[in-house]
Amino acid sequence: MSSTDHLILIILSMLVALGPRLLPMKFFTTRKIPEWFNEWMKYVPVSLFTALVVKDIFINTSHYTFIGFGHLAKLLAAVIVMVVAYKSRSMGLSVVLGLAAVALLSMVIPG
Repeated sequence: MSSTDHLILIILSMLVALGPRLLPMKFFTTRKIPEWFNEWMKYVPVSLFTALVVKDIFINTSHYTFIGFGHLAKLLAAVIVMVVAYKSRSMGLSVVLGLAAVALLSMVIPG
């Protein structure tokens, strides 16, 4: 592939990624969103984040098997993050401390 082909591929990828973001925005700007939908949408980021974290802690993705408490460092880091998130209500602080906890606990606890 030439540099021009790469540039065309990048531009087309950008347009394809822009569609699912732009179309709902255009559609919902002229409509009133029901209150029940707004209440329901508050839980979406939390549920997605939880699904990602639980998968990473309890499922071995190379074999898709349940690993139980095999990743003790990640499990302890998750507990630390839950406490920090509950006390501080800060997603940024929770993520930074969670990454630091995983890094430090992985050095100490063999997994």
